[in-house]
Amino acid sequence: MSAVLGVAMIWSSSMVVSGRQDTDLSKRIAALEAGQKEILRQLQELKALLQQNRPPQPAPAPGLAAPPPLPTTPISIAGAATRGNPAAKLVIVEFSDFQCPYCGRYSRETYTQLEREYVDTSKVRYVFRHFPLERLHPNAFKAAEAGECALQQGKFWEMHTRLFANQLALADADLLNHAKAVGLDAGAFQTCVVSAPVSARIRQDLDEGARAGITGTPTMFLGTLQKDGQVHVLRKVVGAVSYPSLKSTIDALLVSVENTR
Repeated sequence: MSAVLGVAMIWSSSMVVSGRQDTDLSKRIAALEAGQKEILRQLQELKALLQQNRPPQPAPAPGLAAPPPLPTTPISIAGAATRGNPAAKLVIVEFSDFQCPYCGRYSRETYTQLEREYVDTSKVRYVFRHFPLERLHPNAFKAAEAGECALQQGKFWEMHTRLFANQLALADADLLNHAKAVGLDAGAFQTCVVSAPVSARIRQDLDEGARAGITGTPTMFLGTLQKDGQVHVLRKVVGAVSYPSLKSTIDALLVSVENTR
């Protein structure tokens, strides 16, 4: 009888141990699965970051590489901030992010020269649309709203310059200081930046940019203005390209557009 009890106790103990081992194994498997999911999430974020922060590439030599694919539908510029001759033969639509360091570099180094040579001389019409990468740049969306509110007071380009010159100061209090610095009505600005229509406007830009195939900022679409007020895209330029590279693209397109008229 004692032998039987001993066997039973051993069997019972082994079942308990086995149950604990099964539980421990399940926990380890669950931990491994969670770890794999976290690794995949981090890899996805790293991929997005690398796409955002890749170094600027020179324009490909003719015949050596295909240009980035063009959007299948025209780009709207209705209600967007624009400058330059409305009748210019070539339109450039930039989708950008005020907190993106490469957008800042493009604005300070390339856009300023482009503005002098092409926008101020009425050769090109320039349009700005918003594409804040919220997961990478937590202050970008509010900065975009600040830009839209400056547009409502006729001071978008002043705010555009100010924000790109102060990319490390884009918190709410900073944005109010920037608004005052460029001469905006502070009360109207504060009311504007919390309004639903302004937020919806930024979302609209994000949606259209995504449909156009934007994967990083800045992205420029160069094309001609159609009768319906939308831009027929002829070329897509991605990244903080150098001024000489963008200049060669613009000059070639200006010749092409002139020859087709």
